[in-house]
Amino acid sequence: MNFTRWSARLPGTQRRAAARTDHEVTPDRIGEGSVPAARAEQLTDDTPPVPAVDELPVRAVLDRVPALVALVHGQDHRLAYVNDAYVTAFGARPSGEPAREALPELNEIGLLPLLDQVLRSGKPRTVKSRKAPDGRCYTFTCTPVSEGDGGVLVFATDVTDHAEAAERLRASERRQRETAVTLQRSLLPQVLEEPDDLRIAATYHPGGTEAAVGGDWYDVITLGGGRTALVIGDVMGRGVRAAAVMGQLRTAVRAYARLDLPPHEVLQLLDGLAAEIDANQIATCVYAIHDPNEGKLVYASAGHLPILVRDESGAVLRADEPTGPPLGTGSWMHASGSIPLSPGSTAVLYTDGLVERRNEDLDEGIAALERALSGATGTPQVVCDRLVRSAGVTADHDDDVAVLVLQHPARTGPDSDLFRNAALELLGGIEAAPRARAFASGVLTSWRFPAELHDLGVLAASELVANSLQHGTPPMRLRLRRTDRRLIIEVTDGDDHLPRRRRAEPGDESGRGIAIVATIASNWGSRRTPGGGKAVWCEFVLPKG
Repeated sequence: MNFTRWSARLPGTQRRAAARTDHEVTPDRIGEGSVPAARAEQLTDDTPPVPAVDELPVRAVLDRVPALVALVHGQDHRLAYVNDAYVTAFGARPSGEPAREALPELNEIGLLPLLDQVLRSGKPRTVKSRKAPDGRCYTFTCTPVSEGDGGVLVFATDVTDHAEAAERLRASERRQRETAVTLQRSLLPQVLEEPDDLRIAATYHPGGTEAAVGGDWYDVITLGGGRTALVIGDVMGRGVRAAAVMGQLRTAVRAYARLDLPPHEVLQLLDGLAAEIDANQIATCVYAIHDPNEGKLVYASAGHLPILVRDESGAVLRADEPTGPPLGTGSWMHASGSIPLSPGSTAVLYTDGLVERRNEDLDEGIAALERALSGATGTPQVVCDRLVRSAGVTADHDDDVAVLVLQHPARTGPDSDLFRNAALELLGGIEAAPRARAFASGVLTSWRFPAELHDLGVLAASELVANSLQHGTPPMRLRLRRTDRRLIIEVTDGDDHLPRRRRAEPGDESGRGIAIVATIASNWGSRRTPGGGKAVWCEFVLPKG
């Protein structure tokens, strides 16, 4: 086969005439734009004409091209030509053989079907960055040659350097993401605290491999006295910075929770801290407190999605109000709200990755979650997994997802005997103290506590009541509560001055009550209550067995 016949050309005499017409310079053409005037005087009749493109030795040109070039002919793609670069890369090839045998490297990388497509369609096709058997990466362009039975010109450009650079970039991005994920997971609680009255499970799914990890987080904090704080939040943005801000907020929440403040006051403190950490970083958060004596969740929200609660019958409630702006905005007075959480109920706290989808209203996502929750039964972990599956969260999900599920079990049968409550209104003056001691002794005896724990419980109740009678104001109440793990004694009154433990001097007539309670109890604390009062409590861990 004569390779030069693959380019259409004029007869030789016409071609040379055209070349002279196109490229020869005559005096009357000088200055008309064809040749700069400064160079025109250098041209003479002896200046050789510039050859036309179709006069160039095509094969000699292709032999010197650094790219790989191959020419195949006919329906079975018989090899017509390979250039020197191709031979250097893959060795000599037998001319006239079908490409499957003559060009096995093209067959190995799956290029032969593409040759069929090019031949049928008459249109060029390009395949980017394919790794060839020689270990290098090439971009292949296949162009149809329309003469005779037709053929295809294969042009391969070595893009190994670009491919390796791209892979290094992807590897760097993967390492950065792995670092952020590791940081994110290390900042989340490794093991959830287990309150006596709640059963809790949580899950965290980072965004897919193409998305940098975000700042979703959650936590469970036992406050003492049977109360539990639950928190979930979302720091907007991606990468290590979002994870680091999340870690600072989570640490701050745990510190503020130890103050045993109402939810809105915790968010108020967190709002100021968020502005100090990064004024440009937006974060949302829900902070809720469960008190088993009240049968509800008291919560405050800073721009976060509403808590959902499924009651024992399967009906789902949505805690929509009140909701303030995201953290860090400043000058906003947050407020607390409440939602019932009776025995047998399940509550769900979650981030927007669970319900937010492109081209879909957010309310539709929340409504879908409500429907999924209404039919979700089983342990908190089972409910958690079902909600994630129903939302279509997979390994390549494009946003982080955090879900916190809590259940307030309905105690029945022998289990109910392990969770008991008893309360006494403290009426009158100093005579309330002996009545409180007698009440505590009778209750602890009926609960069949060991003698030592009985005596310690009566002493603690007596000291807390005496402290309230001396420093507090009515109304006053003594409450005793037992769980399967501890005994809790709490006294409430109408004065908001919180007691503190202090060293009593030998001559002091008071100041020893709280010190005694702190010494004999496993834990103690105090908090302000709604309406301007306070609660002082202590707890004893029950012996196992």
